[in-house]
Amino acid sequence: MEQRRVGGSGLQVSRIGLGTMTWGRDTDEHEARDQLAAFLEAGGTLVDTAVSYGEGASELTLGRLLDDVVPRGDVVVATKTGLRYPGGRRTVDTSRRAMLHDLEDSLTRLGTDHVDLWQVHTWSAATPLEETLAALDDAVAAGKVRYVGVSNLTGWQTAQAATWQRAWPDRVPLVSTQVEYSLLQRGIEREVLPAAQALGLGVLPWSPLGRGVLTGKYRTGIPADSRAASPHFSRFVEPYLAADGQRIVTAVATAADGLGLAPLEVALAWVRDRPGVVAPIVGARTAAQLRGILAADDITLPAEIRQVLDEVSEPTVGYPERGPDQS
Repeated sequence: MEQRRVGGSGLQVSRIGLGTMTWGRDTDEHEARDQLAAFLEAGGTLVDTAVSYGEGASELTLGRLLDDVVPRGDVVVATKTGLRYPGGRRTVDTSRRAMLHDLEDSLTRLGTDHVDLWQVHTWSAATPLEETLAALDDAVAAGKVRYVGVSNLTGWQTAQAATWQRAWPDRVPLVSTQVEYSLLQRGIEREVLPAAQALGLGVLPWSPLGRGVLTGKYRTGIPADSRAASPHFSRFVEPYLAADGQRIVTAVATAADGLGLAPLEVALAWVRDRPGVVAPIVGARTAAQLRGILAADDITLPAEIRQVLDEVSEPTVGYPERGPDQS
């Protein structure tokens, strides 16, 4: 698998990343082991987790597999801080105290002395940005983190954070932003993607298969074993099952039929090769499903197919992104 640099840094990762959001909850350790083995066999290196995934269960499961399945130095471990769901209630805390506490817990669960990429999971207006970013600097200075990034920030938030780190001497530059990006969600193209490209941040798309909808599995209903049927994820998937989403899914399926591919292969190849993208983060229910997703690594979409998909999924963009009307 091709290795790509993350933004303007020297960090290199596989151009597809492995997501572990369901590990330790819907995905048991045995299945997680099979998925990790399949990912490594395909040449993958980037494994992404978070404090909030299963309230630490994902990190704990990954930690049990590190060194057992793969030498720690052969994988790039990325985790996120600042967001939790205690008792199912969304709680954001990006204070220095909370973030550094999260980091210590992450290192313990992962069974490692450092995280390769530490990301602020979301924005918080309750904590001064400079405090949040200073915690990233502290973690790197302590040798517990190698690179830092952000996640789920708007365009202006991304630009403010990245500029703050670049403007002050001895601060650690942001190298990445992890945001939702797929043929069903192209909102980052309005402001986030331009900010990331201008300031040297690599883009790590989460949910590149449109929360699973771009696989085409929901075209005739909701399979009993799908995320849309899960109590954890049904509300997460539902917005993309509307008519607009199905129009895009139909276009992807038509393109896939013409190319002799699966819809998920077309959808993943499209987002993987978008400008600024480093590595889409993919998750799977089973190792067999993951192998099918990883098969898209060898696919390059013809220019005419890319153009059709661009047009059918084009986001609404106007003022101010395209400037004032000059007519």
